[in-house]
Order: sequence, then structure tokens, then C-alpha cells
Amino acid sequence: MKKICVLVSGGGTNLQALIDAEKSGIIKNGKITCVISSKEGAYALERAKNAGIGTVVIPRKEYADSKSYSEAILAELNRQGADLIVLAGFMIILDECVTKAYPYRIINVHPALIPSFCGEGFYGLRVHEKALEYGVKVSGATIHFVNEKADAGTSPRESRKRGP
Repeated sequence: MKKICVLVSGGGTNLQALIDAEKSGIIKNGKITCVISSKEGAYALERAKNAGIGTVVIPRKEYADSKSYSEAILAELNRQGADLIVLAGFMIILDECVTKAYPYRIINVHPALIPSFCGEGFYGLRVHEKALEYGVKVSGATIHFVNEKADAGTSPRESRKRGP
């Protein structure tokens, strides 16, 4: 059984969908074992506790820069024995020390159809605001493996062709 760590920053609606998928048997070979939040008081932490999932808070504001914050996240992922990491409403771009330690094992849920409305500065509601401002007729979400560039990772289908 693969250990899944979910990184969150806010309300946790994507986390709840993952919890529900695990409970219903859609997630067959994995178990959410830890939720890591970048913010104290994020409602996602309550969702995790209600589901009996352990939580850890690593507040971004307590670290001087992205590198030191990412190193703290990496240390916690290693402590948790993470096999798979899911960024589910996680509003921070991690340093490459994390992506290189977990190649093809970090999945991001991006709230737009990449390559539109993605990259640095496109997160959370900003993505939807920009899409509406632009006047798009079709929208959706993209699930992709994370690499060193913001929202430039490969889809799970593409990565199967290339291999890890």
C-alpha cells in the first residue's frame, strides 16, 4: 500500500475528494497517511482530522525563502515515508530539492487546462478570474506530475511513455 501525503493551503475541497475516493475504493493501492498544510487553521486540517488522517503544519511565513521552506517540507515528507505526494490547493511553488527527490511522484491539481492560465502567479482563484476575464468558453483542471518549472510537468499518460 502506497503512502500518500497531501499538501494543502486552504479549504481542502480537493483533499475531501481524495478522502472520498479512498473511502469508496476508487484509490485502490494507496492510503492518505498525512496532510501537510502551509497555514495554521486551514480548514483542510479539519477535514483530515475528521477522516482520521494525521496532520502537520509547516507555516511558510516562518521560513526566509523558498529553498529553506522546501527543505523543511522535504524533511517532513521523508519522515512520513511518502511514496506519492499530491499538491491539492497547495499555494506554494516548491524548490527543485523536492522535485528532484521525488521525480514522477508529485502530482499537482491545477485549476485550468494547461498550457492556458498557468505558471508563476497563476494559482487559486486568480486562475479562474483570468479565464473569465479572457472570455474562455471551456475550462477544466489539469492533473500533472510536477517538475522544476511551475505547471510545466507531464501528464500521467505522457510520463508512462517516457518512464521515470
